[in-house]
Amino acid sequence: MTQPDEPYYVMYDDDFGLSGLAGRAGGALPLPGGDAEGDEQVGEDARSLLESSLPDETLRTLWLAADRERFDPAAEGASVRSWLQGWSQAYPAPPPKRPKTFVKYRSTMFVEPRRPVLVEEEMRDAVLAEIGAVEADLARAVPLPDIVAVLRRAVAEAGADLGFRLLLRILKAHSVRVDKARYDRFIELSEPFEYCFAVVQDDLEVAWPPLDPARRDCDWDFGFSELTGRFAHWYDGTADERLRDAAGADDVRQSPGSAAAVLLEDVTRLLASPLSDDTLTTLWLAACECGFQPDRLGIDVRQWLERIAEVCRERLRETAPAYRPTPGPVRADLTDEVLRELRDLEAEFASRTIQPHWQGIPGAVAAQVLEQVVAQVDPDLGFRLFLRVLLALGMPLTEERYARYQALGERFGYGEFHVSLVDGYIQSDL
Repeated sequence: MTQPDEPYYVMYDDDFGLSGLAGRAGGALPLPGGDAEGDEQVGEDARSLLESSLPDETLRTLWLAADRERFDPAAEGASVRSWLQGWSQAYPAPPPKRPKTFVKYRSTMFVEPRRPVLVEEEMRDAVLAEIGAVEADLARAVPLPDIVAVLRRAVAEAGADLGFRLLLRILKAHSVRVDKARYDRFIELSEPFEYCFAVVQDDLEVAWPPLDPARRDCDWDFGFSELTGRFAHWYDGTADERLRDAAGADDVRQSPGSAAAVLLEDVTRLLASPLSDDTLTTLWLAACECGFQPDRLGIDVRQWLERIAEVCRERLRETAPAYRPTPGPVRADLTDEVLRELRDLEAEFASRTIQPHWQGIPGAVAAQVLEQVVAQVDPDLGFRLFLRVLLALGMPLTEERYARYQALGERFGYGEFHVSLVDGYIQSDL
């Protein structure tokens, strides 16, 4: 399998190539000298099909299925092969680029992230397995002959990459609904191809499970702790715009509305807690690194929390109108463990200040507030805010301590990269 010089997600922020062209209903060839409707990958995809042994009728069926039969080259007096040749000529193969080298700057060697090694046979088998899993649905939904066999041949002869994108486009074009497990598998399979998530996610009909704030389908931070990070070193947009961004920031694997549901649950817990206004104010300022003070809007901290909740409700009315928030259980079994980790850093907290040059929050005060959240509100929320405060303090961590945080995060069900937001401060034990 030949990989592009740059990952697809760097070059394209939505579907691309022939599959993207089908999604845009833009099958007509570009005018000579004009702006082409498409991208360089259209030419690459066209050449992949032309170099295969697929007969013209199979190529035509493949395109019509992806395009919902909106543009038929035959109706324009062209064969499908000549049409593909036109795209190949519009986007000729680029000259090979020179191999990339390491760059040394001020005695530091910058190494590009390691890219996945794709084995065509393995990727082809994986895509063929996905076709087999939705074979019956495709056969029912697509009013073209032998579409499953056509797709299989395309994967076998034109490559797993193009075949997988065309499978996704055909599912979208014919409104074939997939369950959450199948959708997760599509996302997993897209990652070694280095697609942006929109290639899978956009326009695909997914049978999402009901909203449940207890589900952990995201890789990164979430809820109130994630929101505080958006206001650290905050410069662009209004406060309401930042709130709406957070409420709408569903992870690619989450049911629509999940980010708002989790944030609403966190804020509801804080508002219903016995924490004083001063404690809530300190908690917010410490976690957001003093990046935003609600009194700038002429409101106090409880009004600010109520505004967060209202933005979440607005989002939920749009995306999940049947959802009715109900408080879930807290992980009280982990309270003592979180408190031990917090108290283990008591001396380090006392020696540091959040934003020391601007009405900062003493680390010892932040630690006291976090203890109250863990003990009186929710140890899960408290641990997430603890990680945020560690980041705000620039707290150095031993590898052993960081490993304990990772293990604790796993017990809370956090995603792969959640705890890693503080890994820049790990100090080697060597």
